Amino acid sequence: MALTGVDPRYPIGKFEKPETITFDDRIGAIAVLAELPEQLRNAVEGLDHAQLNTPYREGGWTVRQLVHHIADSHMNAFIRMRLALTENWPTIKPYDEQSWATLHDSAAPVEWSLELVESLHARWVMLLQSLSDEQWIRGYRHPESGDTPLDVAVLSYAWHSRHHVAHITHLRARESW
Repeated sequence: MALTGVDPRYPIGKFEKPETITFDDRIGAIAVLAELPEQLRNAVEGLDHAQLNTPYREGGWTVRQLVHHIADSHMNAFIRMRLALTENWPTIKPYDEQSWATLHDSAAPVEWSLELVESLHARWVMLLQSLSDEQWIRGYRHPESGDTPLDVAVLSYAWHSRHHVAHITHLRARESW
């Protein structure tokens, strides 16, 4: 089944930072993060070894690499947010996502990262639900993209969650899996 008009790199579109972020926006983003473990598990359910090793698009990562990337990225995000809550606008360390996706453990069973994401997101959601209005405006400095308040970060990672699940579900639809 072809998904016409969908850019396979950005099946839900690119992240767009809103002008203002409301309480409801934050609650919605936290809900997306809470739902990700189940949605990701459902997206890969029943895929065999060959399907897990299929790139979601020409030149893109495999489904297996996507699952491990989500775990890697969201671990970094969780740590960055904890730093922002305990330090004054810390400068965080970027990492080379492409290189991480080719490390030996990228061939690990997806179950390992699915379990990691499940536990990580439980803690992350618990932390985010506890934040006061004053804490939401704290943030971190990214050497390449600048200052990132926590409210923007949480919306970005909610988008990131939907973005990569859509890579997998669009591949499944296209291949009729």
